[in-house]
Amino acid sequence: MTPSATRRRPSDIRVRILRGSEIAMGPGKAELLAAIAATGSISAAAREMRMSYRRAWLLVQTINACFTPPLVEAEKGGRAGGGAHLTAAGLEVLERYEATVQFAIEQFTPFLAVRKPPATATRPKPRAR
Repeated sequence: MTPSATRRRPSDIRVRILRGSEIAMGPGKAELLAAIAATGSISAAAREMRMSYRRAWLLVQTINACFTPPLVEAEKGGRAGGGAHLTAAGLEVLERYEATVQFAIEQFTPFLAVRKPPATATRPKPRAR
């Protein structure tokens, strides 16, 4: 699957990969990795996802700390402009994560109860005076 295929899809199934107590990979981190792959930049990916650069950077640090080798390599900005890209391992992990999500959806959807739409609260109509 391509990194752009990682964009969020509505589903009741969310797959998270844990390393100890850290979420190494989940839907949001996969979306961030796909956005970095598409834009070549952590800041552009953060803007695309409407999150702060700091939040995106912290997520990238967590991802890189959970995997060996790191999944994202970043170059400092300046005149050259910097940038970021997924490593070969990053592309592979993202592809495997997407395959795992698809597998989970296919295997578990038939067993999940159908979600009923939430009941809308109705306010009593004001009395006529």
